[in-house]
Amino acid sequence: MDRETKQKAMTVVKHVVNLLLATVFAVVAFLFFAYGFTYKGLNFIAEHFTLLIWLSGAVIGAMLILYYVFYFLNKQSLHRLILCAFICLDIFAIIFYALSATRIISTLTSIDALRDFIDDFGSTAVIIYIVLQFLQVVVLPIPGSVTVAVGVALFGPLKSALFSFIGIIIGSIVAFFIGRVIGYKAVCWIVGKEDLDKWLEKLKGKDYLLLSIMFLLPLFPDDVLCFVAGLSSMTTPYFLIMITITRLISVFTTAYSLDIIPFTIWWGILIWIFLIACIVLIFWLVCKYSDKIDAFLKSKFKFLHMGERGKSGGGKRDDVDDKPETDGKKK
Repeated sequence: MDRETKQKAMTVVKHVVNLLLATVFAVVAFLFFAYGFTYKGLNFIAEHFTLLIWLSGAVIGAMLILYYVFYFLNKQSLHRLILCAFICLDIFAIIFYALSATRIISTLTSIDALRDFIDDFGSTAVIIYIVLQFLQVVVLPIPGSVTVAVGVALFGPLKSALFSFIGIIIGSIVAFFIGRVIGYKAVCWIVGKEDLDKWLEKLKGKDYLLLSIMFLLPLFPDDVLCFVAGLSSMTTPYFLIMITITRLISVFTTAYSLDIIPFTIWWGILIWIFLIACIVLIFWLVCKYSDKIDAFLKSKFKFLHMGERGKSGGGKRDDVDDKPETDGKKK
């Protein structure tokens, strides 16, 4: 077999493997969702079981067809994006199946059910609670305010805030490094390293302030933002200090506000409305004066930018001199 024939054979094998891989990912996602639905751990699933099976099959099937179409049209970035979506879908489906099979998903329906589930572990309830807060950041689709409220009911505001902070800060750091290591490589694989690095260079530094404020304010999905921060130009030292400060403020504020400010009394509702209005006003001011505030912060915290990488996930360092060496000779 000559060299040209071998190359053609390898190309065919490569195409077959890629198409087969996407098909396997699609089938795995559907099967785990389908088996997870059979446990009917939530009332919504029990009531709409058949519809959910057909809907999940239709969505996954449509994604697979789009993958085939984009693959044969040689739309590389699009079919790679769908393949990444399949991988994420598989992970979510497996987690969903595990939660359904162990009946844990039924405890996520209300604060009381989740509190009873944790309380059943007795002396190990603290460890279970910390692990739950860690998972809440990394994998579980549970709002942080819900788990903190469970902790307040179980341990009181102070202990709940401390235990929540331990689990959430560990989860935040793990999510950041997942975004930095895997996220950069995944996006690089989809859109190309050169294009990604070019856009990260354009956006470099502008994400510091807005991400920090979004972590601090309770209206934003700060768990998802940990992954986003890993993909941004934000340095690791800055993230560690920023996430520690913002998580301390947000967790303790949430724990004590849930314990002090009621939702069922008129004056409590007025206070919550006032707080939300203040949050919206603060974010508007930050967006309007973002350049000035960002410049001020960078001037005050220069040490956090020492050794900053020019591109997230392993680009050229800013502290490396770009000027060519002259071997000591004067021009």
